[in-house]
Order: sequence, then structure tokens, then C-alpha cells
Amino acid sequence: MRVRVLGGAVVPRGPAEPAGLSHPRPHRVLTPPALIAVLGPTGSGKSDFAEALADRTGALLLNADAFQVYRGLDIGTNKPRDRARYELLDLVDPQEPFGVVPWVQAALPLLAQAYAEGRSVILVGGTGFYVRALMDEFADLRGAPDPELRAHFMAREEAEGLAALVAELEATAPEIAAQTDLKNPVRVRRALERLQAVPADPIQLPPFARHKLALLPEPEWLNERLVARTAQLLAQGWLEEVEALLASGVTSEDPGMRAIGYRNIVDHLQGEISLTELVDQINLATRQYAKRQRTWLRTEKGLVSYQRERAQWNPLAWGRDWEESFLKESR
Repeated sequence: MRVRVLGGAVVPRGPAEPAGLSHPRPHRVLTPPALIAVLGPTGSGKSDFAEALADRTGALLLNADAFQVYRGLDIGTNKPRDRARYELLDLVDPQEPFGVVPWVQAALPLLAQAYAEGRSVILVGGTGFYVRALMDEFADLRGAPDPELRAHFMAREEAEGLAALVAELEATAPEIAAQTDLKNPVRVRRALERLQAVPADPIQLPPFARHKLALLPEPEWLNERLVARTAQLLAQGWLEEVEALLASGVTSEDPGMRAIGYRNIVDHLQGEISLTELVDQINLATRQYAKRQRTWLRTEKGLVSYQRERAQWNPLAWGRDWEESFLKESR
């Protein structure tokens, strides 16, 4: 892993621009166009970095978060404030299944168009499996499982127990495990089936220059940020958001409701857990997810990481500086 440390004075993030306003003229268009993945655990500042970099380069922003594709899941998934800047947000309703295959299918024409226009693309989000599917040219993209594979995992569950399948899923694909109800045998089996199905035919992406960047703050400090974020999201109306989803016919078993915190909030609204218990459960699940994301990133090849102490953590400034501080030297 190459490690590059960039610093700069702390620059506060200003309010979001109203939809429809033009953004600042880019300082420099990247040549050749680049496909840049901005990765990192939840709460690390990926959006700040990516938006600042897009301001510098005129790049297209593509959402790569598995749950920000769902309409109505806005507060709890911490969608970007300036949504007009992003593609691949709000694609489906919470009742609809959605995964890496439809995400890739939605991303492909956007990538082709951007490259034809000489425009770079920034993938921003915490779902590393989605990013890897693109950056590795669909090496991990799988076709539909066959009945024999399904029967195989059903037999294994009966012989070895659900815990064995869960352990295999967590070891093989922690990002997928984080999005799977690990207490639900059907969902665990299906996740393993998709991973072990026959690979889909690889698709050649446009010849972007490819870069993978990761923001890796100190775990202790990140945990503090995540606790504060939970309180902020609840203050912004997360409970009311879930109430509105339930009133519209969404149930806790729908695919979109697998996002962290949503099913816990349903339990709270139904009187099964207190508000204190709710906050504790969300904080625990978020910390565990961030840890799994860090583990995933350790397996990512060709990654350039940003690691600084908390007092110097400034993704916004780094995004502004990246094309000058790193790209020119890497050519």
C-alpha cells in the first residue's frame, strides 16, 4: 500500500448550494479522464473530499453506497445535501431488491458518456464491493445462481448450522455480510449463492486512468464522530422518516430497511426498545460496520490512503489539493 499524507488548514464545510446553481469553473480538467474511487469507513468524510475534488476537476460524482439508492431513506443513510450533484441516488423504492448488478448496469452508460466528453468520474461511497466490481472490470460480478448451488447451501446449513455459513460470508465478503440480515438463513444462503455463482462475462470499461483513494481516520476518533452523527441524524428527524416510510406501506422486512438503524427504529416505534437502547444499538452497529469497512480496505490493491491525527483531519482540503499534490507526481 502506498501511503501519502497531505495536510492543510481546517476549512469548514459551507452550506449546500441550492439545486440548479452552476458550480465553480474547474481549475483543471484531468487528462486523460480519470476514474477515481473515494473510499473509507462510514463517517470519514468521503463526500467532502469527493465534492472538493469535483469542484477542482469538473468530475462527475457517482454514488456507490448500497442504501443511498433507495428513495425515502434520506436521513439515516446520510445522503449528500446537494443531491443534484450526484448520479445513482434514489433509484428504487425500499420494497425493491437492488444490488451490485443493477448498480453496475446503471453506472455503465454514465461512465461511457463521461469518457466521451473527456470528463472524469468520482465513485464515492462505502460499499467497496460495488466499487471493486467496476475498478476490477467486473471480476466479482456474478450471474444468477443455479438450483444445484442453492441446494448445496441448504444442505450445508442443515449439516453445519447457520453460524458456519455466516462465518464464511463474513470472511469472504465482509461488505456483503454488513448488508445482510445474518439471522435470516434465506438471506445468508442467497448472499453466498450470488458470490459463488458463475462469473458474468467481463465488460471493458472506457480507458480511464484509475485511482483508488481511502480516508482512514483513527478508529477511536472516528467512533466519537459516529456517536455524534447518530445524535445529529435523530435530531434531524430520523424517527419521523421511518414513521413516514411505515405509513407509506414499507415494512421492516423490505430490502431497503436493512440499512443500519432502520429496523432498530421500527422496534423503538413499536415499543420494543427504549430510546436509550435504540441509540446504543445504532452506535454499536455503526462501529461494527466501520470496522468491517477498514478490514475490507486492507484487501484493496493499489490503494492510496490518507492517515492523519484527528487535529489534522481535513478531507475537504485534501480533495482540493489532490490533483496537484498526487496526480502530477504519479504520471
